[in-house]
Amino acid sequence: MRPNTRTILASLLVGGALIAAAVITQPDDDSTSTDLPGGPYVALGDSYTAGPGIPEEMGSPAGCDRSDHNYPVLVVHRLGLKAADFRDVSCSGATIADLGEQQATDEGTNPAQFSALSERTRLVTLGIGGNDIGFGSMIKRCVGTGMLYKALGSGKYVPEDAPCERQYVSHGADEVRAKIDTAGVHLARSLDEIGRRAPKARVYVVGYPEILPSDDGDCSRTMSLAPDDMAFLHEKERQLNDELRERAEAGGAEYVDTFTPSQGRGACAAEGVRWIEPLEPVAPAAPVHPNARGERGMADAVLQALEK
Repeated sequence: MRPNTRTILASLLVGGALIAAAVITQPDDDSTSTDLPGGPYVALGDSYTAGPGIPEEMGSPAGCDRSDHNYPVLVVHRLGLKAADFRDVSCSGATIADLGEQQATDEGTNPAQFSALSERTRLVTLGIGGNDIGFGSMIKRCVGTGMLYKALGSGKYVPEDAPCERQYVSHGADEVRAKIDTAGVHLARSLDEIGRRAPKARVYVVGYPEILPSDDGDCSRTMSLAPDDMAFLHEKERQLNDELRERAEAGGAEYVDTFTPSQGRGACAAEGVRWIEPLEPVAPAAPVHPNARGERGMADAVLQALEK
């Protein structure tokens, strides 16, 4: 999940941003609510938090690709927070390890994301994990095998409908499941560290929205995947979200479900409803990443969780 927003086939889940010391652009919905929590608010995460490719880019380093219309910024405006009480340190390509370490990008270095936390912090959102399991690389590989599958006759010469899955699951060993389990262990440790650095903060782990449907359907026009590989990738995202939920709840954090409200709105959905852009984006966004509609939907899910 080390996506390059200037290419068509990018990895999936990147993340993008350093400290939001810049002026925050007013989003389309500027309503506020006094019933919701105040700041300081720190947003941690990868590209699904950062919103690469959605105008306009803000903050530094530029290699983090953070949008001024990503879901943390939208949440800030809905909460009525001041810019001084908001820090977005999410960054493209971020893994769980990058929460506690500097992250090099093509255009500068992002400090350890944990450095934005303090005893003053009252709200933390964390959206991460996709890069830890290599989900972007999986999509690239599965697209390649899917193109070959279709070129050879959609099963006539390739016996399985899941040629990509065979590269990850063999003889009862599931490479991706093992990475998800490891990511869960690392997330649990990170939640402990957030609690230590920001003991008074409410912490929310934000899951990933639906990226691909559970079956091929009409997806062949936008994603060159073999039918059963579509289901394989869908299931692995579900497993990752389940792990994020379990670790959040065990670590005293809240889990934000963005998958349920986004079902039927992934990269294969119609242009007017989808949250995730396909391999060749139509709306401004990175390939296989949230567009502005997706970031608004994720912001709504976070706000609903805050109201509970």
